Amino acid sequence: MKTELIVKDNALINASYNLDLVEQRLILLAIVEARESGKGINANDPLTVHADSYINQFGVHRNTAYQALKDACDDLFARQFSYQSLSEKGNIQNHKARWVSEVIYVEQEAVVKLIFSSAIIPLITRLEQQFTSYEMKQISGLSTGYAVRLYEMLIAWRSTGKTPIINLADFRNQIGVLETEYTRFNNLKVRVIEPAIKQVSQHTDITVQFEQHKTGRNITGLSFKFKQKQKPKTEKQIDPKRDPNTPDFFIPMTDAQRHLFANKLSTLHEMSEYSEGQESFEEFAIRIADMLLEPKKFRMFYPLLVQLGFRG
Repeated sequence: MKTELIVKDNALINASYNLDLVEQRLILLAIVEARESGKGINANDPLTVHADSYINQFGVHRNTAYQALKDACDDLFARQFSYQSLSEKGNIQNHKARWVSEVIYVEQEAVVKLIFSSAIIPLITRLEQQFTSYEMKQISGLSTGYAVRLYEMLIAWRSTGKTPIINLADFRNQIGVLETEYTRFNNLKVRVIEPAIKQVSQHTDITVQFEQHKTGRNITGLSFKFKQKQKPKTEKQIDPKRDPNTPDFFIPMTDAQRHLFANKLSTLHEMSEYSEGQESFEEFAIRIADMLLEPKKFRMFYPLLVQLGFRG
């Protein structure tokens, strides 16, 4: 089965916006469509999302899938998101933009089409800078937008397994809680934070804990720690004609394979012990690609390569 990878610029991961679950799923499916089809994302050509894709990916009922996608398109068309960047003089710029510039329905084909706005395209497609990536299957079992947003926020810190202290107001914005919702912290904790943590810990590849931070008597910040779950090893993942336990085990990789899997490896928590200093994911991936040329290093990374889909 082909791995479906989502890539978002961290400026977008940290953006303040409020989307419901179906809207978030719609955007993720559109991103996958752009990557898998090779079309890419631009401000002119629509990306097609099939109701069947939504059904198969998220296990929803066939009778309601298409209407859910249509409703999500309607809502998404009115949505805004905000983020920050730096000006040429180093000052903070506050942006507000829309997610999509156009939505299209084809009822007879049970598909919807959307065109991303020009403002959001660079945030999704700019892969040469620091980014957050994850497999679609990790969020398929999440049933609330809060849980999806929490997972995205956390894996931006996958290399360290913990976040810094996040200001409570910033956390509310990032996870998509409106100013008028859950104004008492205990309500926020019981209705948003704890259920989202429970879902992420049960249905994704990480388990999560959080800590409250006070200024005086008031809770003003949160921090999170998370651990990567151990992935079960299956016999069918290993080619029976090759024994990875032998001292001379080595499978030569093409340059394209090395760089593809090096980029995937660079985002794994298990690889954090091999990173050096403050190097970026891109720099780390280049070093990993070189290490994959060494039989000893290849054998060391082989179990992770198999988990990422390498078959040799």
